[in-house]
Amino acid sequence: MFGEPVAVSVLTGFLGAGKTTLLNRLLKDPALTDTAVIINEFGDVAIDHLLVEQSSDGVIELSDGCLCCTVRGELVDTLADLVDRMQRGKIGKLKRVIVETTGLADPVPVLQSIMGHPALVQAYRLDGVVTLVDAVNGAATLDAHAEAVKQVAVADRIIVSKGDLAGDPAALIVRLRQINPTARILDASKGEATPANLFDSGLWDPATKTADVRRWLGEARDHDHHHHHGHDHHGHHGHPHHHDDRVRSFSLVHDQPIPYAAVDTFLKLLRSVHGEQLLRMKGVIEIAEQPDRPLVVHGVQKLLHPPARLPAWPEGQRGTRLVIIGFDLAEEHVRRLFAAITNQPAIDQPDRAAVENNPLAIAGM
Repeated sequence: MFGEPVAVSVLTGFLGAGKTTLLNRLLKDPALTDTAVIINEFGDVAIDHLLVEQSSDGVIELSDGCLCCTVRGELVDTLADLVDRMQRGKIGKLKRVIVETTGLADPVPVLQSIMGHPALVQAYRLDGVVTLVDAVNGAATLDAHAEAVKQVAVADRIIVSKGDLAGDPAALIVRLRQINPTARILDASKGEATPANLFDSGLWDPATKTADVRRWLGEARDHDHHHHHGHDHHGHHGHPHHHDDRVRSFSLVHDQPIPYAAVDTFLKLLRSVHGEQLLRMKGVIEIAEQPDRPLVVHGVQKLLHPPARLPAWPEGQRGTRLVIIGFDLAEEHVRRLFAAITNQPAIDQPDRAAVENNPLAIAGM
């Protein structure tokens, strides 16, 4: 059908964070040529380009050839419609699609729509999640809304907007780093919110035409690979950032090949037992049956993107590295499951109640 899948970037951020301002600036950049922007309602996003054409089917062509369209029904329908238009030659081949979510949206269902449709995964690839945080009201928003914390937690890029109006945003940046230790944080007021910094954050690096595993997993910014997000594992009674404490971001590492059956068991158990709390999972796995070709996994809640194989290990890297981001996720139990399938000694005794209540766990372990 197509050659290279179209990159999809999700743009999220709470109400008033500045998504419309950012979109208008990005769409003026030549780097965003051949881009489609999917927004919720044209009336809610004041795209200030000169409109060349506005058709009755909800697609707007901008003066530079970019497209804007509204979400009509399910997001998958809008994405499928763009594929159909490309196939029929009604629009040119797109290089990128930007999906702008509502300010109140939990971004996880949007990621599921992109990753879970069997036809769309052939035409699109998830490039990354870009989250805007308002430096003026960001801290209060994180305190009040769990959705805002999730938007930060799943991001590959975090943009701090209105930093020039908020004084020193250092405390907010520290907090964002605690919620999401691996995302790159950018300051919009310093001109850092450019296409070069925001996009191409996925596994595939178009500049080198190779897979960049370290960048994709955020390891270049995560010096303590086994770290937690900065809080201890226990409840913080009276902690003012109670939503932050519900986020768990951690890594699972193993330096030996793992049998595919064990990997399959772990992924099924993880999604079955903890799927609702699993915001995002991504990583590479060294499979015992074919150790020279790393297995790439990317999941959201109970949905797992069809696993793919890289042709070779990049930069001589080996082993298994999984990044897990969860909300109210029992990190200790996930680590025990992983220790069981990799034959590693667990630090603590297994969570017997959880195992006894899950027949799959008994069979798998």
